[in-house]
Amino acid sequence: MKKLMNRRLAAITILAAAAGTLAVSVASASKQPHMDDAIAALRSAKSALVQAKANKGGHRVKAMELIDAAIGEVEKGIAAAE
Repeated sequence: MKKLMNRRLAAITILAAAAGTLAVSVASASKQPHMDDAIAALRSAKSALVQAKANKGGHRVKAMELIDAAIGEVEKGIAAAE
């Protein structure tokens, strides 16, 4: 019984990962590859800032806020082009 539950959990995990990969592939196939690249770079930069130590005089937090704003603007640009 326990093995069956573990197999089902493993199968669900694999399917969820595949669905996520498919969603990324579909998003990457948009008509705005440079804008998509910009969003990916911004998200990567934010991820690095999230992992950085917090004692930066408020500049780290401000940078993350600006990155969020930049992502929003890029998304608006993509929407405007469609």
